[in-house]
Amino acid sequence: MNETSPAPVASAPAPRKTPATGGGKPAGTAGAPAATGRRIAELLQRQGVLVVLLTVVVVASFIYPSFHTLDNARGVTVQASFLAVVALGMTMVIITGGIDLSVGSVFALGGVLAAWASQWGFLPALLVPLVVCGAIGLLNGFLVARAGMAPFIVTLATLLGARGLLLAITDEGATTYLVPKDSAFAELGQGSIWGFGYPILVALVLFGAGGLLLQRTSFGQTIFAVGGSSDAATLMGLPVARTKMLVYTLSGLLAGLAGALNAARLSSGVTILGVGMELDAISAVVIGGTLLIGGAGSISGTLWGVLLLQVIQNLINQIGTLNSSYQSVVSGGFLIVVVVAQRYLARSRRTT
Repeated sequence: MNETSPAPVASAPAPRKTPATGGGKPAGTAGAPAATGRRIAELLQRQGVLVVLLTVVVVASFIYPSFHTLDNARGVTVQASFLAVVALGMTMVIITGGIDLSVGSVFALGGVLAAWASQWGFLPALLVPLVVCGAIGLLNGFLVARAGMAPFIVTLATLLGARGLLLAITDEGATTYLVPKDSAFAELGQGSIWGFGYPILVALVLFGAGGLLLQRTSFGQTIFAVGGSSDAATLMGLPVARTKMLVYTLSGLLAGLAGALNAARLSSGVTILGVGMELDAISAVVIGGTLLIGGAGSISGTLWGVLLLQVIQNLINQIGTLNSSYQSVVSGGFLIVVVVAQRYLARSRRTT
C-alpha cells in the first residue's frame, strides 16, 4: 500500500528582517576597513623601505650639497651593484625559508678566480668563477634539499671551505693576481655608458630578470609556495627539492659573478674582501621586506634595501667625523626596527 506524505499546511509568510549593518551602513561594507588595513600592511611591508630611502635622500641633499651630485650618485650605485647582485640570490634563498652564509667567501673566491683566469682572456675570467662558485651553491642545495641538513650549518661549512680554498690558491694571501690592463675583462668592470658603469647595468638587468622570474613563471610561484609551507608544496606535487637546489645554485652563481665584476673593477683579486658581506646581504633583503621565515618577499624591495645601506655608508663618509664602523650600528638599528615592524604588520594582517 502506497503511503503519501501529508500535504503541507499553508502558513502566513514570516516578516522579512533587515540584516544588521551596524550604524546604518549597507550590508557588505563591514569588511571594507579590514581589507583596506590588510592592503596597507602589505604595502608597508613591501615598499616601506622605498619611503625611508627617499626621505633619507631628500634630507641628506639639503644638509650636504655634495650628496645629490651626479658623481656621488655614480659612486653610490657602483658600490651598491656588487652587493645587489649577491642580495638578489639571497632573496630567493630566504623566500624559500633558507639562508646562505657562504656568499661572502664565495664572492671573494670568485674575484680571485676571475683575476687568475683573466690572463687567458675574457671568457675564462667569467666562466671559471661561475663554474666553481655555482658548484659550491649546488653543493649547498644538495645538502639542504636532499640530505635534509640545516641551511645554517651547511652554508657555514661552505663559508669556511670557500675561504680556505681562497687562501690555498693565493698562498695564504701572499699572492695577488692582477687583471691585465686594457683587457676586455677589465673594461667590463671599469667601462661605462652615459657615465654609469657596466656593473650597474648588469645589476639592473639581473634584477629585472629576477623580478620576472619570481612573478611571471611557475618556478617563481614554486619558490613562494616552498617558503610558505614545504609540506604543503610537497602535497601539491611541486618539486620542492629541485627548487631548493636551484635557488642555492643561483645564489652561488650570483655571488661568484659579483666577485668577478669587482675584480674587473679593481684590476685584481683581493683576498680580504667579502668578510661580513653575507650579513650585509641578509640585512638588505630583510630591510627590503622579505620575511626571514620565508614565503613572502620582493626583488624590488631588496634593491631599495641595498641602496639604503649604501646611502647610509655614503652619509657617514660625508659627515667625515665618523668611521665606517658606525655603518654597522645604523644598519643593525634599521634591521631591528624592520623585523619588529614586520612582526607587527603580520599580526595586524592576521587580525584584520
